Amino acid sequence: MSTPGSAHGPNPGVIFETFNAYQRSAALKAAIELDLFTEIGKGSRTAESIASAISASPLNKARGVRILCDFLVMMGFLSKQDEEYSLTIDASLFLDQRSPAYFGGAARFILDPQLMAPYHNLAEIVKTGRTTLPEQGTVSHDNPIWVEFAEAMAPMQFMASQEIAGIVAGEGESNVLDIAAGHGLFGIAIAQKNPLAQVTALDWKNVLEVATANASKLGVADRHASLPGSAFEVEFGGPYDMVLVTNFYHHFDMPTCERLTRKIFAALKPGGRCVTLDFVPNEDRVSPPAAASFAMMMLGSTESGDAYTLKEYEKMFAGAGFESSTAHSLTKSPGTLIVSMKA
Repeated sequence: MSTPGSAHGPNPGVIFETFNAYQRSAALKAAIELDLFTEIGKGSRTAESIASAISASPLNKARGVRILCDFLVMMGFLSKQDEEYSLTIDASLFLDQRSPAYFGGAARFILDPQLMAPYHNLAEIVKTGRTTLPEQGTVSHDNPIWVEFAEAMAPMQFMASQEIAGIVAGEGESNVLDIAAGHGLFGIAIAQKNPLAQVTALDWKNVLEVATANASKLGVADRHASLPGSAFEVEFGGPYDMVLVTNFYHHFDMPTCERLTRKIFAALKPGGRCVTLDFVPNEDRVSPPAAASFAMMMLGSTESGDAYTLKEYEKMFAGAGFESSTAHSLTKSPGTLIVSMKA
């Protein structure tokens, strides 16, 4: 792996860019809050017309809008021809509120000041190995931030949920437990794909209200039940044909994950499956970047969470009694799908 600047000799440019990287997330957040992408999509093209559309001050000849739009061009979200701006393909699909794939609202959770706060003192976290957030960080008991997660992140996960349902939903009667369901879309997608699937969503009571509303909106309310509580404390019931564990294991250390996996194994029927979605880095733990870098998010927000490799997952599932684990790459998610079979 090359080091920054090594291709053309030493260069502090990448250091300067990294020092200022916070401006990139701030610019994207501001553009979303101003509905800038939507207004450009509607036909406002110049800085002046965009400024008018978002009710910006007429002073300074739309200076703020021009500078923000030029910055978004450099980031790859806008294109510029002469003095006119247009949306790139990604911005048109994901950042224009009129798009069915819009997930600009995810900024509300990802850039939540509470989640960003630990990184202002990351050196201390690195020294102690644990978050500066109170109690157990984001996994503290009934943390209200997960209601915000369920509301804000659902659009971002919609396409991934459809892709995963296509892989695991199957046919015939199926009793599914959706652990840490959040917005509920993964279980809901299975119920949509398989009309004989019954889904039980497990999460905190207030979070389940979001999942229940989504199940009603998407037409599967009659096959979608709620099980409020902690995945580590509540009785699962069952037995189940499938247990979903989507983006959950990474919040905990390996012994805690192993304990949950044994509980899942016991709740499954013979021939049942544990379906895991998570950020799974390669054995080098630095690639691919989207999966490997998730460990940093867990360092800042949890006591002991991490991004686990496929070998670690395979060992964990085998230790709990699962016969085999198969990994599936996804096109609609940076995560990896792991399907573990009970004999």
